[in-house]
Amino acid sequence: MRRDTGKKPGASVILAGLGGFILGAATILLVVWVYTTQTGAPSAPAPGGRVPIPVPAPAPPPQVGWPVTPPPPQASPPPTPPAVPSLPSDLASRNLLLPVQGVRPEQLQDTFNDSRGNGGRRHEALDIMAPRGTPVLATDDGTIAKLFTSKQGGLTIYQFDATATYAYYYAHLDRYADGLKEGDTVRRGQVIAYVGSTGNADPAAPHLHFTIFRLTPEKQWWKGDPIDPFGLLR
Repeated sequence: MRRDTGKKPGASVILAGLGGFILGAATILLVVWVYTTQTGAPSAPAPGGRVPIPVPAPAPPPQVGWPVTPPPPQASPPPTPPAVPSLPSDLASRNLLLPVQGVRPEQLQDTFNDSRGNGGRRHEALDIMAPRGTPVLATDDGTIAKLFTSKQGGLTIYQFDATATYAYYYAHLDRYADGLKEGDTVRRGQVIAYVGSTGNADPAAPHLHFTIFRLTPEKQWWKGDPIDPFGLLR
């Protein structure tokens, strides 16, 4: 019978192998732990072994045809006031007299651009308020072109200036001065009539309706271009 002469492994070899195994296992566990802490735990597989694929949320439908709130309306610009024409230099140099006795220029209010007839027309005259019967004075030297009674103006006077370039119009008169007639030559400051409320004037508010207009080449007493007398009277 043959004897086995080989040597059996010692205890130190077994211990060394066991230590290497433990060290390798620890290294693997450490790597797995670091990976899971940085990336998160892997999702559990769906039944059947398939990994679910994330589906993006559907986009909201486009807002086509939705009502759009209109912008608020813009305020209308304020109306443009009428242009103030420059006063004729020849009239400004005449020092026209304020044609109502006892009234001062600082008491006047410009009513030339006021509306009349429920807004249907412009006034185109200066209303000079005064008690009934107050003397009306010729504003300039000239000639009485027409004594006329109308529905709107009542008792009126049309006076031409000395050059027949302008006409001075006096309306709503209570009466004429005694003896006044067409064709008469009058002087600045002469009494030609008296304040009243004839025509369409308010009986409770007697006044002189006074204006100036530039005559046309035909020199017709009823026709011309109106001029605001406010600012011309002294």
